[in-house]
Amino acid sequence: MEFIEKNPVLLLVDIQKAFLHKDYPGKKRNNHTAELICGKILKKWRELGLKVIHVRHSSTNPDSMLHKSKYGFEFNDHVRPISDELILTKNVNSAFIGTGLTEILKKFKIKTIVIVGMTTNHCISTTVRMSGNLGYETYLISDSTACFNTIGQDGEEIDCEIIYNISIANLKDEFAKIISSKKLFELLT
Repeated sequence: MEFIEKNPVLLLVDIQKAFLHKDYPGKKRNNHTAELICGKILKKWRELGLKVIHVRHSSTNPDSMLHKSKYGFEFNDHVRPISDELILTKNVNSAFIGTGLTEILKKFKIKTIVIVGMTTNHCISTTVRMSGNLGYETYLISDSTACFNTIGQDGEEIDCEIIYNISIANLKDEFAKIISSKKLFELLT
């Protein structure tokens, strides 16, 4: 069966302006082209008439850049939803909790999910893990995601490339197929 015949949904997770801000979260970030790649994938999905679901994070902390009152809550310009695309809002890491996503996927008979977005070691990892655990054929597009330096349990800063590579490795084959956007475009032609 060809990939397109599987009726894959594109799940864009937390591709919001907060992640572009120089002070979010005040640390170094890898893969500065992630949102651009997400936009290119979204454009192709639209051309093919495939299902698109946007998920955004709405922090309950009024000081967070991802709080609905802040500019960072807005979708990144590369992936602005259009009128017929679903928008789900969450306030936890998983796109499956509190959003009705599982019911939507059942309604549209979707069994294959392609996940892109932010950040690799937080909402992407949690959503990918749940998708795999729920039995969906799950693809994570490796160059469509990024992460930031993180403070470890010993108080030392861990480089974002290390965090990214470990996060991807932990998801590979156990929860999802990890492919590049180049490979995804090959599957879509």
